[in-house]
Amino acid sequence: MFTTQIFADSLSVVDSLGRTVAVPASPDRVICSGSGCLRLLVYLQAQDRVIAVDSAEDQGNDVRALAARPYSQANPQFRNMPVFGEFRGMDSPELIAGLTPQPQVIFKVSPLSGPHPDVLTEKTGIPVIGLEYGNLTDKREQLYETLRTMGRVLGREDRADEVVGFLEKHREDLARRTADIPEERRPTCYVGGVASRGTHGITSTEPGYPPFLFTNARNVAASGFSGKSEVIQISKEQLLAWDPEVLFLDANTTRSADQANAMSQLRDDPALATLSAVTSGNIWGVLPYNSYNTNYGSVLANCYFVGKILFPDRFADVDPVRMADELYTFLVGKAVFQEIEASFPGFMFSKLDIGGK
Repeated sequence: MFTTQIFADSLSVVDSLGRTVAVPASPDRVICSGSGCLRLLVYLQAQDRVIAVDSAEDQGNDVRALAARPYSQANPQFRNMPVFGEFRGMDSPELIAGLTPQPQVIFKVSPLSGPHPDVLTEKTGIPVIGLEYGNLTDKREQLYETLRTMGRVLGREDRADEVVGFLEKHREDLARRTADIPEERRPTCYVGGVASRGTHGITSTEPGYPPFLFTNARNVAASGFSGKSEVIQISKEQLLAWDPEVLFLDANTTRSADQANAMSQLRDDPALATLSAVTSGNIWGVLPYNSYNTNYGSVLANCYFVGKILFPDRFADVDPVRMADELYTFLVGKAVFQEIEASFPGFMFSKLDIGGK
C-alpha cells in the first residue's frame, strides 16, 4: 500500500514498487507517463499543472481514438503540448530533460514499462512515482489508492476522496437496482468488439465486463472464465453455441477495417446471421470504454444504458445520455457525450441496424 509522510516543503512517498521517493509538496509542473495516467490527473482537476504529454495525445493520431477518451475531449489543449516520449510508458529521458520549464514530478502508471523509474530519475534528475491503474472490479482498491496517492502529492486529497466516493456511489446504486431480479428475468447477453491494445471484431469480449457485472446481467462469456477482467478472444463457434439473446457492440469496433469490425461480420457472415440477437434485431451500441486504458466514466455510463435495455422497469428514471454527461461533468469537467457520439454517428446508445448484403 502506498503511504506518504508530510514535511515542511516536501513529501516522502512510497510508490507501487515499494520505492521511497522524495517529491516537492503540491508541485505545479508535472507530466504523466503510461496508459491512463493523464486521465486520473484530470479526475483530480490538476490538468493545469501538465506541461507535456506522451505521443498518445498527439493531434496527428486517429481522431476517433482521441474522441473515445472523455478526458481528451474535455482538454483539447493536450493535443498541442510538447511530447516527452512514446505512449505506454516509453518515455524519452532526452526529451524530458529538454522540457522548459522542467517538470517537478513524473507520475508513471505501469512503472516497469519503458525506462525504469530509477533510470529515468538518474537521467533527468526528476523524481518518478510508480503507480498502478487498477480497475472498478478486482483491482478497485488499487485504483483508489493510486487516486489518493496522486491527490496527496498534488494537494488534492479532498478531490481524490470525492472521486472515490462518486465511483462507489454509482456502483452501489447499480447493485441496488438489480440485485433482487430473479434469474429467469435476466436475458443472456454478450458484448463484442471490445478494444484492447487496438480494435477488434465480434469475437473480442470481456468475461468480467463491468456493465454486466454491476447490473447482475447474465454474461454468456463469464461461464468458464471466472469473470476475468481482461479482454479475451473467443471462437466464432463458441459465440454461436452461447447464442445470447441480446448483443451489445463496443463503438471502438467501427474503427477496425471493414471485414474486421463486428458490424460487417454480423452482416456478412451467414453463420453469425443466425444468432438469436441478430434475427430479433436485439443489437445495441455502447460507448467505447477502452482507449488508452479504461475510461471509468464511460464504463458507468454503459452500465446505466445496459441496465435500461435489460431491465427497463428498474431504470425507468434514467436517461442514459443525460446520465453519461452527469458522469463526464463530474470526472472530466465537461459534458462530452455529444462530442464522442459525433465521431461514431448513429451508434451510441442506439439499436443497431446491421443491414443486409
